[in-house]
Formats: sequence, structure tokens, C-alpha cells
Amino acid sequence: MIRTLLARLCLGATATLVAAGAYAQEFPSKQLRLIVPFGPGGVADVTARIVAQGLSDKFGKPVVVENMPSAGGITGATTVIRATPDGHTLFLVSNQQAVSPSLFKSLPYDPVKQLAMISMVGSFDIVMAVDQNSPLKTVGDAIEAAKKNPQGFNLGTIGVGSTQHLSAEMFRAMAGLSVPTIPFKSSGEVISAVKGNNVQVLFETVPAVIGNIKGGSLRVLGVASEKRSQVFPDTPTIAETVPGYVAVSWNGLAAPADTPPAIIEKLSAAVREVVADPAINKKLIDVGMIPQTNTPKEFQSFLAAEIQKWSKVIEMAKIEKQ
Repeated sequence: MIRTLLARLCLGATATLVAAGAYAQEFPSKQLRLIVPFGPGGVADVTARIVAQGLSDKFGKPVVVENMPSAGGITGATTVIRATPDGHTLFLVSNQQAVSPSLFKSLPYDPVKQLAMISMVGSFDIVMAVDQNSPLKTVGDAIEAAKKNPQGFNLGTIGVGSTQHLSAEMFRAMAGLSVPTIPFKSSGEVISAVKGNNVQVLFETVPAVIGNIKGGSLRVLGVASEKRSQVFPDTPTIAETVPGYVAVSWNGLAAPADTPPAIIEKLSAAVREVVADPAINKKLIDVGMIPQTNTPKEFQSFLAAEIQKWSKVIEMAKIEKQ
């Protein structure tokens, strides 16, 4: 009897695996949705549309981008989490999902438990930059000036809780500075502030300031990546002056947590193939992204580590929860 029961269990498990494998082979069976928790026209939206077109070409099914901007990406994330977990609803996941758990008093979802990571798409370097006429030439110069005159030295970023803002707060703490970080509503306002000398240094992602840097109106002092940037190979990393300092912005794709693993693996392989395509790779680089992919397991571990990292920064900076 025990043998019979075991045999039935084995047959049941085998049938389930076969069904899952067949379902994965048939996927996708219809149009896919890619939910983007940011407004249209920004770098996240542009990135999503580049990858969506690549996936559409590969699968032979439309991949429609839907913009759902909201605080903390909550609207987009909860829409995806509540969707049927069949792989046809995807989410553009970003640093926002690593920061939100520590930034909100009550986040209505758990990005680690309720989202299945598929693959990263790429990362954006964050730069520390100054006006072209600034006397500051290096990261060390900025630290020295900030310590010498803390009342007359400000760091500029976009909104509270953004990766740029937290990057500036982390720099302030690790460099031992007692200067204020001034958050602005937009990248344009931050750039205007540094050009008007209302802030002496800004922290921004490369896509937001690359035009000003290439045009010569801004000058980069350092990049926040672990290694020197592909975009600015001759510019030192901030870590060369402040050991251990690393802050990167990133994007990737995720799906509802209960999506079958075979579907997640198929999507991940497709994303990796799409991003590796020379034409798509170039399009991503042209918008300031460093193409970068990984496996679902690697991406899931990366997200968990990022949540821990930014939780410490938010606590250290004493940022009030929203």
C-alpha cells in the first residue's frame, strides 16, 4: 500500500512537472503588459520601451508599456502583485522597491515575498558634479571645502528618499560632513541650483545630466560606482577618496511571486538575450544605462541586499518615514 501511495505521488509530481514544462513552452499565449511605476518620457520609461520592443520581437507577441506613477511605485507594484501569475504581467522594478520598505510607515506589499525577480536590465551611474566654473576639481576638494565652511556648502539632489538623495546622505555621513542636503523637485531644478551656486555639489544619475556634462556646463568630480564608469573612464570613483562608498541606480523586470518558475526562467533567458543584442545594447548605452543582466536567483539576492543597505542609510540620515 505504501509503495502504491509513493508511486501515485511520484506520478502526480511528474505530471505536474510535465504540465509546467508544456505551459512554459506555450508561453506567451497572448499580449504582455509591462507596468512602469514612473511617468512617460523619463529614463525608466525609455528603458522599459526599449526592452519591451525587444521582447515583443522575440516572442512574436505585443508587449504593451503602461505607466502608473505614484509615491513609492505602490500603484504599479500592487497592480502587478494582484495580476494573474502567468507571466503576462511584468513590472519594471528599480531602486524604488529597495528603498520603499524603509521609507514608508506602512508599505502595502513586500517586494521580496510578493514579486519574483526575472533579471536586471542595467544600472545607471550616479555622479557627483559641480558647475563648470566651480573651483572644486576633485572629491577631496569638495570634502575639504565642506569641512572648512559647512554653513556655506550645500549638497543638491532630487526628492527625499530618491536614490540620488540617499546617495548624497550616505556621502555626507561617510565623509564626516555636517552640511545640509537640499532636495529639489526635478533634475532641472538641481542643475539650476548648482549653476546659481545655491548648492555647491549635486548628486544625479548620468542620464539626467549627461547632456550638461557633454556640453561642458557641468563637470564630474567622481562617480559613485564600484569601478570607474564606462561613460567617464578617466573620472575617479568617489570610493577612491571615500573608501567603501558605492551607490548605483538600477532597473530590472519582475512578475507576481506565484508565477511558475519555468515561466520566470523563460522570461529571464529572453531578457538576457534581448539586452545582449548589439542594437538594443547600444540603445540602452545611448540613454546612459550600463546594460547588466543576471539570473532570477541572483536578482532576488541583489534586491534583498539593496533593501538592507538603504535601510541603514535611511536610519543613519534620520529620514522621517512617509
